[in-house]
Amino acid sequence: MLFYPLFGKCGVSVDHVAAVGGAEEEIAARWGGFAEHFDAVGAHAYARIARGVAEDGQVVGLLAQLPAGNKRQPNLLLGAVRYLGGPVESWPGFRAFVLAQWERVRAVVLERLTQTNEARRCAVLLPVLAQLPGPLALLEVGSSAGLCLYPDRYRYRFGGGGWVGPDRSAVGLECAVSGPVPVPERVPQVVWRGGVDLNPLDPGREQDVRWLESLIWPGPEEEARRERLRGAAAVAAAEPAQVVAGDLVQALPELASRVPREATLVVFHSAVAAYLPSAQRDAFVQVVRSLPGHWVSNEGWKVFPWLQGGRPPREGMFTVALDERVVAYAGEHGQEVVWA
Repeated sequence: MLFYPLFGKCGVSVDHVAAVGGAEEEIAARWGGFAEHFDAVGAHAYARIARGVAEDGQVVGLLAQLPAGNKRQPNLLLGAVRYLGGPVESWPGFRAFVLAQWERVRAVVLERLTQTNEARRCAVLLPVLAQLPGPLALLEVGSSAGLCLYPDRYRYRFGGGGWVGPDRSAVGLECAVSGPVPVPERVPQVVWRGGVDLNPLDPGREQDVRWLESLIWPGPEEEARRERLRGAAAVAAAEPAQVVAGDLVQALPELASRVPREATLVVFHSAVAAYLPSAQRDAFVQVVRSLPGHWVSNEGWKVFPWLQGGRPPREGMFTVALDERVVAYAGEHGQEVVWA
């Protein structure tokens, strides 16, 4: 049961109270759903916190005062608390910190976006990219710090096979495989890299890298993910891509026009389209269809439900599609790929 706080302070209108009250049930349900997902992927501390939030009217009331949409997303609040050095091991500690430090937490939530940038997703993309005629020009939508724009700079090991990629790379990405995955013998040649994001992060800026670290879920792979993040950020900082700030629908055509003529354009994205309102998502689909080259999407199956065969064998996996044709299913952080 939820117990909602009274809004008795001056300056709060009746309409505002009604709007906030109407949002609380949706917020509680959202956190309850995330609790199940966190448990499913082994982030049990986050699952306990998410259940606590869902049942706590005071915290839900604070979240309801944030702008509607992604500013109320669980990952954003959890990341903000970690960024500020707050506790995320238990619900009582998390709750006490949020209530005592709400203005600081709120400021980070309003300033930042959920921009998880997992370089290991390149392991899922590599078997697809290696089949395309090169050299490649990679254009990532929702690029964050651009860590997935460097698939040719990392090393890979699929299943129990040998390593693929540059021997001197400090970033090694291991990926479990199932089915006839076309494991490449070498990484593709990439001659151009670009990205678009509402709020691009700088892989050479310590505060931005620390924010990305704050978005890593606690669990058995936390330290390994943190190490990969730091290594990939160093790679990206040493060879900056052409990343622009802007709306993906409006910025995409102009950025695509910068691609060298001899290169094959590949527009790709991972765990990005789910954050778009349905109308903007539809507009994005129309824009990317109008561009030359290829489109590689790595998203939850509900994002593009019209993709035939898009539902993965297990909940929590992503659907990988090349030019709107499902080719594989993947772990959401690139930890496995199942060929369709």
